[in-house]
Amino acid sequence: MKSAALTLYIDGNCPFCVAEVTRLHAWDQHGRLAFVDIAEPGFDPAPLGVDPAALNRLLHGRTVEGQWVVGIDSMIAAYTLVGKGWLISPLRVPVMRPAFRAFYRAFARNRMTISRLGLKIRPACTDEKCALKIGL
Repeated sequence: MKSAALTLYIDGNCPFCVAEVTRLHAWDQHGRLAFVDIAEPGFDPAPLGVDPAALNRLLHGRTVEGQWVVGIDSMIAAYTLVGKGWLISPLRVPVMRPAFRAFYRAFARNRMTISRLGLKIRPACTDEKCALKIGL
């Protein structure tokens, strides 16, 4: 079996994050993405060599070659791999990247609050845990 080109380490407790992963999974017709829920009991980041707090702070992706992509770079990589890179093309504009990075960091830091404020993204989310329906 062929390895995914990119593995995304996502927060399965975050309704917004789960909705995004569900969308990416639906678009991934060629199995280029894999997903790991860092909120699952028993998840051990030690073999990855990444600080658990860092994994929870910003979206992390790891390429099949072992290279890490973080924040908007992980989003660019994921969207590109599923053929939807055009949707996030503004993130690629060099002069705008610092602003997008700052916005992303602020959003990521407040993602749970944003999700709770009525975005109603994922009705399957109950309590603090969202059920990922993509076979993680």
